[in-house]
Amino acid sequence: MAEITFDDFLQVEIRVGRVLRAEPFPEARKPAIKMWIDFGAEIGEKKTSAQITAHYTPEDLIGKQVMAVVNFPPRQIGPFMSEVLVLGLPDATGEIVLIGPDQDVPIGGQMH
Repeated sequence: MAEITFDDFLQVEIRVGRVLRAEPFPEARKPAIKMWIDFGAEIGEKKTSAQITAHYTPEDLIGKQVMAVVNFPPRQIGPFMSEVLVLGLPDATGEIVLIGPDQDVPIGGQMH
């Protein structure tokens, strides 16, 4: 693994947002869910898709706070433009579990 500097780390903007809307993404090559996430007044609403169907349904995600990288360029995923990268960790079988605060925090907050 390559080392990075602290200044490199500071360039990655990781913010907390709240999932406003979620729906299946049947056009994706692997099962995925599309999400619309509110990051507050400064950043606004952004959309993304994630391969998280092993642990979540679209209904489970509404209102959930999630962490995401908000300063990557948009990426086309099939017919959908993903604007942020939600963060997660693999469970024991490799399925993704989303990362979020364990207490409700103001949306848009930046990770320290």
